[in-house]
Amino acid sequence: MKNKILIISLLCFYVINLTACESKISNLNSKGKNIICYGDSLTAGEGVEPKFSYPSLLAKEVNYPVINAGMSGESTTEGLKRIKTDVLEKNPYLVIIEFGGNDYLEKMSLEDTYKNLEEMIKQIKSSGAIIALVETRAGLVMGEYSSIYRRLSRKYNTILVPNILDGIFTQPKLKSDYVHPNAEGYRLMSQRVLKAIKPYLKGNHK
Repeated sequence: MKNKILIISLLCFYVINLTACESKISNLNSKGKNIICYGDSLTAGEGVEPKFSYPSLLAKEVNYPVINAGMSGESTTEGLKRIKTDVLEKNPYLVIIEFGGNDYLEKMSLEDTYKNLEEMIKQIKSSGAIIALVETRAGLVMGEYSSIYRRLSRKYNTILVPNILDGIFTQPKLKSDYVHPNAEGYRLMSQRVLKAIKPYLKGNHK
């Protein structure tokens, strides 16, 4: 009897905490129809055929239409300029934001990167879509950006995809050049994104 009570108590604790964690994510009642992958070359799929980009691979694992709104070479400043046409007007259910690498290369201030990402999040959140924020740092490279992604995720209750390039950026066999993943690298990215967003797809995953 004691064992049964213990098991029931543990199950209740798990359910309560799981519900509490899920309730922290904004816009879980999203009425949108599409998953929008919004970012720079890592989203666009630089270095591989379109079918091997992470959005294309993700599309095979979910029952939502997936739109690749990645644009190579963009910083957060440039990405912010097209948010209306490429994201807000595409009936988003969930938007996966992946920016920051070009900010780092262009030596943009952390403050400006933060402000641009924050404005993206505000506009998408106001549209009613769920948001997943991708942490694009790679080990020590862009390490200072980690606090930006995590602060914004906590502040606006987004899903966080942590360390998307972990183990990819430092492995030549997983890259097509000195920065971008190859097909296998993008497959790992897709798996990490799927793992983060899967609990919020309302059963609409394969």
